[in-house]
Amino acid sequence: MVKAPELREDALQDERVALEGMLSVLDGAGSPQHKLDQACRMLQERLSRIRVTSAPTPAVIVSDPAHTASASIVGRSPAMEEVYQSIRRVSHTQATILLRGESGTGKEFVAKAIHAHGPRAAGPFIRLHCAAVTETLLESELFGHERGAFTGAVAMRKGRFEQADGGTLFLDEIGDIPLAIQVKLLRVLQEKSFERVGGSRTVSTDVRVISATHRDLEVMVHAGTFREDLYYRLNVVPIVLPPLRARGEDILLLIDHFLGTCNRENRRHLRLGKDLRDLMRRYDWPGNVRELQNCVERLVVMGDPGRDLVTSETLPAVLRGYFSDMKQVTEAGHSLSGPAAR
Repeated sequence: MVKAPELREDALQDERVALEGMLSVLDGAGSPQHKLDQACRMLQERLSRIRVTSAPTPAVIVSDPAHTASASIVGRSPAMEEVYQSIRRVSHTQATILLRGESGTGKEFVAKAIHAHGPRAAGPFIRLHCAAVTETLLESELFGHERGAFTGAVAMRKGRFEQADGGTLFLDEIGDIPLAIQVKLLRVLQEKSFERVGGSRTVSTDVRVISATHRDLEVMVHAGTFREDLYYRLNVVPIVLPPLRARGEDILLLIDHFLGTCNRENRRHLRLGKDLRDLMRRYDWPGNVRELQNCVERLVVMGDPGRDLVTSETLPAVLRGYFSDMKQVTEAGHSLSGPAAR
């Protein structure tokens, strides 16, 4: 079941650190009023963070312990609520799913969430980025090969379909698969069997396929570059992931999520000034969540170790050009949508 996150040990540790910090302020030097003011400010900051992380709508639905910073679905905007509802509906089915959305919108994390909350959760989750493999090697990556099938095939090797048996196979950028391999992929989806490259023995497989693409497959079907029968096999349940510009309510939540994680990983206590937060909230983020995460990580890693607060005036030198461009694009976008433009 998709649900809000439990309070983890790292979150409890954050609260212990905050409490120790307030106690040290009260025990330190200075006038009683000054110490009280400092402690109150620290308490207000902690309460504001707790209000964000304890919202009734899911903030983080699935996390991968191997890389918590990136493997999380974060948000509670109406657009993401639709995604959560889709995950709940399809997780306990065996349906083939097609995830559609721009690059950086989190398609792999949605696939992991569906796998983790479904009947195949105990089985493997295997991923193949179809665009990252050459056409000559893609068939072997998918279906495996027998010894001697081609130069360099010194031993039998299982492909991703065999590796994912009993679990889920996530085919990222499915629109990049060549037509010749689309035929063989269609057969696996229909018959649940295949032959390894260079082999004649039929191998059976029990795999749930989740595919993803940033391309318009319907246009590709009409252009003759993607098989229509394969498209309908893959597109049993379509889920569209919104771009970050369509879920503005989530931007500050995502910033706080990535900032908290990066601070813990790098033993920092970095905070962003209101001017930076406002700018980042208004920016369209063409690279979507992936670009936002990268931006926050760079702020934490490249920030002055002697400063815990970063503002427009104290940006790391290597990021000034990036934020200057961000400001120009944002201001230009707002001026175009103003009364004069209408």
